[in-house]
Amino acid sequence: MIADIKKRALHRARILEGQLRGVEKMIDDEAYCVDIITQTLSIQKSLSSLNKLLVENHLRTHVTEMFEEGGARRDIAIDELLAVFELQSRES
Repeated sequence: MIADIKKRALHRARILEGQLRGVEKMIDDEAYCVDIITQTLSIQKSLSSLNKLLVENHLRTHVTEMFEEGGARRDIAIDELLAVFELQSRES
């Protein structure tokens, strides 16, 4: 991974870990449902931010290399990105 992206991705993952622990505590404490939902929506936004970092890293490293190699490797890169796009589309 690109060092800066790795640092930012790990930071985001640690924030997510804390947010999930917070939700667990809120559920255990029987917090107000809307407050829990607000927190889980925040987690979804954080996950989206993490995914963006990971896609950026993948494009700048693996996909670039695969396109430079061309042929079957280029086709694999395209198929991977289309599969990720399809997964994202299902979530929307």
